[in-house]
Amino acid sequence: MKLHFLGTGTSFGVPVIGCSCTTCRSTDPRDKRTRHAALLEHGGRRLLVDTPPELRLQLLRSGIPSVDAVWYTHHHADHVHGIDDLRVFSVRDGGPLEVYASDECADVLSRKFDYVFDPSMKPTEGTTRPEAQLHILTPFQQQTVAGFDMLPVPVPHGPVDVYGFRVGDLGYLTDAKRVPDAAREALAGIRVLVVNALWFGHPHPTHFNVEEAVDVALDIGAERTFLIHMSHRLRHAELLERLPPGVVPAQDGLVIEI
Repeated sequence: MKLHFLGTGTSFGVPVIGCSCTTCRSTDPRDKRTRHAALLEHGGRRLLVDTPPELRLQLLRSGIPSVDAVWYTHHHADHVHGIDDLRVFSVRDGGPLEVYASDECADVLSRKFDYVFDPSMKPTEGTTRPEAQLHILTPFQQQTVAGFDMLPVPVPHGPVDVYGFRVGDLGYLTDAKRVPDAAREALAGIRVLVVNALWFGHPHPTHFNVEEAVDVALDIGAERTFLIHMSHRLRHAELLERLPPGVVPAQDGLVIEI
């Protein structure tokens, strides 16, 4: 199984508009971070995780020609507002794309993007629209999605539950602030962990900082941990120097085998 890191930045992206900090001025391509997205690929099947505003550019950069389904972690704008870029897939396939989300996320998506999910809303003759069919995820109940055996793993992100997942030896968490006992149990024995890390130092109310993310990684005990959802306060080269063995920053366009 391959994991494509399509976007590893926060809701601001990196560089941040109008910012002249060291990271935003960096010429290191590893410091250029678009909003969060990832893609699982195995046996010709592809599962997209989230649809950020840069989705089209991310898929073109990574050479992804098609997706079989979409997994939404939660409904915040930086994770969903590229949803119109799914239109090419539903038009090409001649039917709705399968979309998986929590009950809360699905409710927001169906109201905010009713033209995508309501089959009664027909496009004007001669035009097209993205079409998708919602499927509700149940916490800690394994479900086959686009050929992948996915275990939904909810973690708190302020008042919202973010649906990470376990698939085989991979555990994937973004926008987490805590990993409750049930989630830790679900992730026991994974070999690869992906987890969000905003910055060094002071805590954030709804995201892990780097120190908290490292503590989670060490507690879960994966062989390899990749940090995502990183702000412009983090430089890739500095992270490589400061992180403990087995923990590294991901970068946009990185592909790993699991």
